[in-house]
Amino acid sequence: MTDLPADMRVIEIAEPGGPEVLREARRPVPTPGENDVLIRIAAAGVNRPEVLQRMGLYPPPPGATDIPGLECAGEIAALGAGVNDWKLGDKVCALLPGGGYGEFAVVDAGSCLPVPKGLSMVEAAALPETTFTVWANVFDDAKLKAGETLLIHGGTSGIGATAILFAKAWGAKVVATAGSDEKCAACLKLGADAAYNYKSDKWEDEIAGNGGADVVLDMTGGDFVARNMIALNPKGRHVSIAFLRGTEATINVMTIMRKQLRLSGSTMKARPPEEKARLARDIAAHIWPLIEAGKIAPAMDETFALAEAGEAHKRMESGAHIGKIVLKVT
Repeated sequence: MTDLPADMRVIEIAEPGGPEVLREARRPVPTPGENDVLIRIAAAGVNRPEVLQRMGLYPPPPGATDIPGLECAGEIAALGAGVNDWKLGDKVCALLPGGGYGEFAVVDAGSCLPVPKGLSMVEAAALPETTFTVWANVFDDAKLKAGETLLIHGGTSGIGATAILFAKAWGAKVVATAGSDEKCAACLKLGADAAYNYKSDKWEDEIAGNGGADVVLDMTGGDFVARNMIALNPKGRHVSIAFLRGTEATINVMTIMRKQLRLSGSTMKARPPEEKARLARDIAAHIWPLIEAGKIAPAMDETFALAEAGEAHKRMESGAHIGKIVLKVT
């Protein structure tokens, strides 16, 4: 263990509410458990679940810190007793159960990945949450194959941009939706084959009439679920990961039966460490080589100082961002 301070600077949630409830505070530096590492954080990604946590709508899993922040990049500052795969000073990025909005965070060693060669810490901090989410849902669950078509809603969000980049690198066709013509153009620039303004287009009929989709990565829920089923091809797979348009949907069961559709969904935060470690190994084998070869680069939006976490949340809630928002911690 390197020399460590007794306490650290963090951003905490004073009470459920708007971005103004995020405040600076001092907390003890956490101690890694048997299979954990302690990361000295250089940068941390900002994600929609942290906005929901701040609003009191998405509490941390049992035993996790209440400090927000689901991903970071930095260097290993201390090792738990059972850790053999990492050493002090290793530069890593990690999927966290919480704690990214601070100078240090503890995480299970299996949730870490090496910082890809050629990327800065800020860029690396933008990878874990979206990479784990897209890999787990689009490739591990829905089994997207080269030559198939992926439909992504919110194509300019961090997850949407990552899904476009990964699917294209995988040899799939990508259709995206976004909330403005400008954002549709950004989807095309990221590599999408087609993009639809969901506020004005009858996108489900357009997609169905132009070859349909084999997989839907749905962050919308609500009324979009039934519309997604229209766009899906026979034996299509629909994966739900968020519900910006509501948690309830009315769907036609006969459509599921007639098309032999499969509907699934998941969250990432509460998955057990063993499952995250398995996903990390698959990501290291399949995605990291594409990043290091320059075939995939993280789509970046704005970077804020740690003390500006409230401004970063305002940026995310405005919907104006294209790609990932990151906090620079050190």
